Amino acid sequence: MITVIAKIELSLTGVNSLKEKRRILKSLLAGLKNKFNISIAEIDDNDILRKATIGAAIVSNKSSFGNQVIAKKIDEIRKRPDIVLMDYQTENY
Repeated sequence: MITVIAKIELSLTGVNSLKEKRRILKSLLAGLKNKFNISIAEIDDNDILRKATIGAAIVSNKSSFGNQVIAKKIDEIRKRPDIVLMDYQTENY
């Protein structure tokens, strides 16, 4: 059994309040969780207005499948016009 985790740093351009940031992140996280059946949450930069760090994990029988799911998740984030993907790292356990 393999666990693939990702740490993703985002820039939220155009956000003017923490309430707006939370709304955007809630929508993003719920959509990714439902579409890809992964565990995902905001893990850092909670009180920084235009920055967010999220973590995601998937457990799989094959690392290739887990990495493929994470890659698709990254592609979905890149499609969002209100979010800029700044950086991400993945690790397999």
